[in-house]
Amino acid sequence: MDTMRERFAAVATRLLDEDPRLALALAVISADRFKDAARAHPDRVIDVGIREQLLVGVTGGLALAGMRPIAHTFASFLVERPFEQVKLDLGHQGVGAVLVSSGGSYDIASGGRTHQAPGDVALLDTLDGWTVHVPGHPDEAEALLRHAAADGDNRVYLRLSDQSNPEPLPVSPGRLRLLRAGRSGVVLAVGLMLDAVLEAVEGLDVTVLYASTVRPFDAHTLRAEARSAEAADVVLVEPYLAGTSVSYVAEALADVPHRVLGLGTAREELRRYGTWQEHVAAHGLDAGGLRKRITGFLR
Repeated sequence: MDTMRERFAAVATRLLDEDPRLALALAVISADRFKDAARAHPDRVIDVGIREQLLVGVTGGLALAGMRPIAHTFASFLVERPFEQVKLDLGHQGVGAVLVSSGGSYDIASGGRTHQAPGDVALLDTLDGWTVHVPGHPDEAEALLRHAAADGDNRVYLRLSDQSNPEPLPVSPGRLRLLRAGRSGVVLAVGLMLDAVLEAVEGLDVTVLYASTVRPFDAHTLRAEARSAEAADVVLVEPYLAGTSVSYVAEALADVPHRVLGLGTAREELRRYGTWQEHVAAHGLDAGGLRKRITGFLR
């Protein structure tokens, strides 16, 4: 199976052929994957070099010129390093773009802290009007990329990872998907966390919801399923900073007595870089770690 990043490169290349309004901005990362696209569309594939602030600035300029730009690099270089440009050149200017990251929270663990971005979605939450997609499989990444490219002039963040669930699910941008119903609470799995969540809750009488889009947050579905359970206890499992979406859960259940547990990466920096698999285990996001914390929380 190809990775989400490989699928992004292949699909984005085809989209550039199909839609003359699309443009692609790069900062060296993945440029080798777009050599054919750059030869075919030298005016719409722009590599600014290792200048991430310029990457987002150029993206904003392309949007102001009427293009639908796609900007791509690792998450830490796309959201964190040029955050002022994301805030001003896109948000303040009132223009849209598609930011496509790779690397997830710790995929490039050996690259050190500079290449880790567990706080990217939380950082974007400080801004208004962003759609955030977190696919769990390359097929989902393709569907969400195609949707984002055609999504008018909206601001979209597509968060890709080397990690993946074994099977894709149909995506309905902005909607939670009900996978099974139970009485003891609700477990909401985001993107690539689904496979570990399903293993962790095997044999438990819980509702399982799946999200490949977290912003906007589907409060309606969560509210309906939480009210259907005997206990409105919600476990939120995200592949980035723990608790990132807890406020959205609390708002959805504002008039419903409830408890919520937010699971994800810890704020503590893991200084032994290791592999992404070791980071998963260290943050308790493998099936065993999730099982222990979910069963300890549910009544």
